[in-house]
Amino acid sequence: MRRSHEPLCWALFGAGGMLSALIGPMLVLITGVLVPLGLLLPAETFRADRALAFATHPLGKLALLAVISLFMFHGCHRLLHSLHDLGWHTGLAARIGFYGAATCASAVAAVLLLQFGF
Repeated sequence: MRRSHEPLCWALFGAGGMLSALIGPMLVLITGVLVPLGLLLPAETFRADRALAFATHPLGKLALLAVISLFMFHGCHRLLHSLHDLGWHTGLAARIGFYGAATCASAVAAVLLLQFGF
């Protein structure tokens, strides 16, 4: 029997979907609306030194990498299957392109987060 990478892709899609459905709207609401308007926390909460402190902490790096990479895998998987639903039967090249883009974006995010130091 031939092995497939499909379970791994579906697992990343599911994890990214759960994260984007449960955490994504709150990230947008808190970081994009409530804090800039000063309704939830003081506006100086998002100063550059605090953001850098979050990005240099190991748990902060892990959280940022999880959000970025899982959102990318979820979006690429959804786009690939949406093309199939629209009647564009994608082949191996499209799968390599979409999942390769998500993998490259995750690798770039990991490298950039590691450049911040600990």
